[in-house]
Amino acid sequence: MDNSPQLVPSKIKKQKAVRILLFIAGSISLGLGAIGIFLPLLPTTPFLLLTAACYMRSSKRMHKWLLNNRWFGEYIKNYQAGRGIPLKTKIIAITILWITILFSVFFMLSEILILQVVLIAIAVVVSLHLIRLPTFKKQT
Repeated sequence: MDNSPQLVPSKIKKQKAVRILLFIAGSISLGLGAIGIFLPLLPTTPFLLLTAACYMRSSKRMHKWLLNNRWFGEYIKNYQAGRGIPLKTKIIAITILWITILFSVFFMLSEILILQVVLIAIAVVVSLHLIRLPTFKKQT
């Protein structure tokens, strides 16, 4: 008797759809991270970390490529090794986070108090996480 769990076709299709969506989200995030290398307004590291998370769950080949990429791999490896993220990235990420959250709270959700509270709480938690991360200083 075979006791291994059987995947029903609908579950397999759902898993494939999730992998495709994660791959697309990772690719979009990678594009934004690449633009962030040249455009100081976009924080590169958070987008590349998101890309790594998406690719890790959707494509082992793309995740390996990302980690070994000469332009992107260093950002992710520094974070994973506990060396942190650059101060500039922290400042930009926190600034963009608060601008978008406050815009949403005051202009998009001005009538929905519970969502305002949830968004502010998310911003506080994410900000604290970014602040607590080690600040990576490039070796000269």
